[in-house]
Amino acid sequence: MILVTGATGNIGSALLRGLHACGVGPLRGLTRDASRATFPEGVEAVEGDFAEPESLKPALDGVRSLFLVSRLGPDAEIIEAARLAGVEHVVLVSSITVQTHPYLGPAGENLAVELLLKDSGLAWTILRPTQFASNALMWAASIRDHETVRAPYADTGLPTIHPADIASVARVALTEPGHKERTYALTGPEPVTARQQVEAIAAAIGRNIPFVEISRQEAHAQMAAVFGDEAADAVLDVTGGDVNDELLTVRDTVLQVTGSQARSFRQWAAENADLFR
Repeated sequence: MILVTGATGNIGSALLRGLHACGVGPLRGLTRDASRATFPEGVEAVEGDFAEPESLKPALDGVRSLFLVSRLGPDAEIIEAARLAGVEHVVLVSSITVQTHPYLGPAGENLAVELLLKDSGLAWTILRPTQFASNALMWAASIRDHETVRAPYADTGLPTIHPADIASVARVALTEPGHKERTYALTGPEPVTARQQVEAIAAAIGRNIPFVEISRQEAHAQMAAVFGDEAADAVLDVTGGDVNDELLTVRDTVLQVTGSQARSFRQWAAENADLFR
């Protein structure tokens, strides 16, 4: 039995579809509300809340492999619950900032989760993706309302990754040998700037999208109101304020692990055009 947590999210939903399409089973998807889950036929929907690890026990019953995203709850308790349930292998989504920006608070938190998993006695595979293509959804409301997209570091290109590629690597790690005790840094096929992302979305929806570059200070004020100062600074460092060669390196890990070329941001934009219309 494979349990996919975050099963309705960008990565988890793609992972469930990929596992199901490959005939892998039995499969179980974890969600807070099973009545609203639209999983592939034959996938068992189970309810659970990361904030309450006790609620995960029924979902973990009989599970041998687990897909987990870092920092969605009390990780030590979640990993211990998995161990006690007899889970053998965990595929964990962490962040590339563990290796590129280890001084940042969120990076340190992700590293702590990685170490918890490594010390648990469970077999593990760690995925460290770069910026998600789906982060562009933060502009969706403005674009739908025909407003100007405003972003800092407009021309800093990052090797942004399609969430489905993270799911593809996770699928291989969960189902094929040779991936336990391995850590994979995952990127898209090329750097893409904020300006280029907006241009790709504009091409996908067939109309012009106004774009204005703003200062770090203005962006920080907007982000801190939602995420807090530390998280705002961390995001701004990684997206342009403190980029480095390690972060900017385009890796072919997706191709090496799955045999398929990593998807471009333009492809993600085309697939999700309706969300911006």
